[in-house]
Amino acid sequence: MIFSYLFLEKSVDDDQTLMDIGVQPHGMIQFEMSSLDPENYLMRPIKPQQEYNMPDVITVRVQTDTDLYQDVVVEIERATRRKAFLGGYCHKVTKAEYHHAAVQTMPKKRPDRGVEMYSRDTQTVELKNQDQQCSKNASTQMTKIGCYVSNMEDKLITPGTYITAGEYHNKRLRAVITLQSYVRRWLAKCFTNSLRQAKEQHLAWLENEKRRKKEEKEQQIRDEYHRRMNPESKADFDLLYNALKKWRIEEEERISVTLSGAERKAALCSLLEQETQFISSIERHRMAAGTRNQDKAIQAFLNKCAEPKKWRAFDGKVTEMDTQFTLRSKELRDLYSSITQTQFTKDERLDVLLTLKHTVKEHSCKLTQDIVDLIDREVDLLMRGVKKCNLEGLRKRIATLFLQYIKTPAFNPQVSRFMQVPRDPANLKKNIYLCRGCNEYQSSTDFALKTNASAVGLCRRCMDLDNEARRREDFSLYKNILRCLRDSEAEYGPEAKITYLLQEQDLRYLVDVLWGAQSALSGWKDLHDLLLVRWEKHLDWSPWNCILLTKDEATAHLKLEDIEKAYDVVVIRNVKQKHALARKYFSQIPAIAECLHDTEIQPAALSNLLVSKPITKATKQNH
Repeated sequence: MIFSYLFLEKSVDDDQTLMDIGVQPHGMIQFEMSSLDPENYLMRPIKPQQEYNMPDVITVRVQTDTDLYQDVVVEIERATRRKAFLGGYCHKVTKAEYHHAAVQTMPKKRPDRGVEMYSRDTQTVELKNQDQQCSKNASTQMTKIGCYVSNMEDKLITPGTYITAGEYHNKRLRAVITLQSYVRRWLAKCFTNSLRQAKEQHLAWLENEKRRKKEEKEQQIRDEYHRRMNPESKADFDLLYNALKKWRIEEEERISVTLSGAERKAALCSLLEQETQFISSIERHRMAAGTRNQDKAIQAFLNKCAEPKKWRAFDGKVTEMDTQFTLRSKELRDLYSSITQTQFTKDERLDVLLTLKHTVKEHSCKLTQDIVDLIDREVDLLMRGVKKCNLEGLRKRIATLFLQYIKTPAFNPQVSRFMQVPRDPANLKKNIYLCRGCNEYQSSTDFALKTNASAVGLCRRCMDLDNEARRREDFSLYKNILRCLRDSEAEYGPEAKITYLLQEQDLRYLVDVLWGAQSALSGWKDLHDLLLVRWEKHLDWSPWNCILLTKDEATAHLKLEDIEKAYDVVVIRNVKQKHALARKYFSQIPAIAECLHDTEIQPAALSNLLVSKPITKATKQNH
């Protein structure tokens, strides 16, 4: 025995059990062990292993570069499950065992789709066929000698009517026919309901279209009435003169029909006086509108000069930049707006005049000296208590001279970009033409040239004066048709340029002369409802590839895939004949002739345009 055991300072023999020394079940005891031969068998103290508790957060240093380190805070997640044994391997030489590590990351839960899913293993059932015969013993007992069986509970079964296979199939066929009749009745009701709904929707659409057209017509009448009562633009005054022309023609026809002789001459003289009064009233409206439009034009001119430079980048964003010239224009614009204000008090007006005086004193010339003199005069009158109504003329002179100051490139360099008269006198000789009406030299932009014009005639001012004096034509309807045409062609693509070469006069020739100012299909003559659209929608618009239709007809025409099948032969030949006339007329224009590939119509094409074939000698001999 090498070691000895002590319990409560008593030696314990090897043959004793725990119950012999008085240990109770589930009890705890403490032994003392010592070596009997300390020299050969030395007992070493055993330190109890302390439990290691890993903290919840640890800091890990990670090397991000050659000489750079970064501390990363890692949160420890306590595993609530036991790590699975994933196997491992054993070193052949050292016999050391290496186990595959199990990750601490908890498995990711699949998202709940709201649908109960089943795996194929639990859903699929494996079937196996096996024949078996179960044994069943049965016996019957009949009445016989020595055995009585009661028949009180017996039942008498009689055979029914025998049904043949043909009768059975006929019965099933009648049942199927009955089911089919009910199903077809249900399908017929659904179809009639859909037809009824479609009819109601169509009637509602027709009612809405009728109401919309009526509202558009009423709005058109209201707009035209407003334009006549409150004319502002040149088109409004053209409308007034055109209405005056129609009224004069109607009155002349009425006078010619109802009166004769001296009475007719007297009525015509009275009509002339009324027309003179109407013209005088129109001109008074023109003068009032000119005053209002002049203020708007001045403000628009100043805003245009003060606009910053803009350009669009590759990503579509617009960049704005203010230069020293645009900033100077903004200061002058704001100062001009302050000068023209009439709601300022006396002190505010004096501050504005002082600012204006310091601004114009930066340059010394006769214009700035006149402005300074007028400012001093107004300041002196304000100090004397003169009323505002008596200073209107003086203030208007100051505003006019300051506007002239703003329009001088030496004081406002930005304004030189928008001046009609160039700063260099040598440029005055370029694009300058003589007007045959007023005998004045005008810029090329002041002439309204037709696309087929070969020489420069009258300027715009002379043409407007001639139109108001004699012809009194209104081109607003043709401008509207041309604007709608350009908008529709811009939606197809930006390459369309023929529509921008045409002028109102050319479009009027195309609408009035070639198409007769009416729809090619229905003959509708209201120009407010007519549009010029493509004849063949896969080709670019041109005078020889267009048709004049109403808005509803144009919408339906652009949905057609095959024109030859949709229209009658006579309609197609009529349209092609008008295309040939348009090709002949517009081919004389150099700018449009570049877009015309085939300037001459082939004889075969001309023969297709004829409604009836020409009569030849061979035809006469046959007849």
